[in-house]
Amino acid sequence: MNDTNIKREELLSWLYLLVGAMLAAFAVEGFLAPNNVFDGGVVGVSMIASRLSGADLALFILVLNLPFVIIAWRKLGKLFVLKSAFSLMLFSLGTVLLKPYVGVTQDEFLAVTFGGLMLGAGVGLVLKGGGCLDGTEIVAILMSRKTSLSVGQVILVINVVIYVIAGFLFGLDHGMYSLIMYFITSKIIDIVEMGWNSTKAVFIVTSEGQMLANRILQELGRTVTFMDGHGLISDERKDVLYCVITRAEVFEMKRIIDSCQYTSFTTIHEVSEIVGRRL
Repeated sequence: MNDTNIKREELLSWLYLLVGAMLAAFAVEGFLAPNNVFDGGVVGVSMIASRLSGADLALFILVLNLPFVIIAWRKLGKLFVLKSAFSLMLFSLGTVLLKPYVGVTQDEFLAVTFGGLMLGAGVGLVLKGGGCLDGTEIVAILMSRKTSLSVGQVILVINVVIYVIAGFLFGLDHGMYSLIMYFITSKIIDIVEMGWNSTKAVFIVTSEGQMLANRILQELGRTVTFMDGHGLISDERKDVLYCVITRAEVFEMKRIIDSCQYTSFTTIHEVSEIVGRRL
């Protein structure tokens, strides 16, 4: 990637942060907060504290996230912390600027649905830009390095506790609405950050790799990577083919493999992200 492309990508990442933070702020002030539907993590705690005390949400977002930003500065990459701090300030500012326009709808179902969609899109754009909007993600990253728990599992446990507390304080319905909103948000975050197209990685172990690779190239237009393998019991040499395809091509790939007269063993896996170009 040349210098021009690198600069363009970096500029685009900051644009993602700007748009994502403002979109998330609008989701919180326009849909969630007026209907007592709460986000998870530090933002969720800030929303609860703001609702109970009457103080500005922006103040709690900045103050409660500050310790996590300091921890991240010592433990994580400096650019990540800088982008996260930038996103948090924009997010807080957005909640102040958009507060006069709160209450897009008083229908809790619509608030959960559209608030979740917009919040997920906003958070997803921030993550795609290389930052984060919540100190909980920083804690989850650090905990995942020292425990067997994944980042997603840590965040889920923390958020469930927050939603239980919200249910006790504001009614069980609001706690359950918040939980539903969280699952909508999580799905949209994945779509925005990773893209709409679901890709699959295919591993094929066969004794006739060249013939199968030619058919995949001719019928699917996909190239494959060859690796050498040996059977443990037979001790025979095997070709291991690796190929990345879209979800729509899985059926055709299975058809090609099934129609092959030679024995092959195939596994198909989800691919979360692709970096680089075809070699």
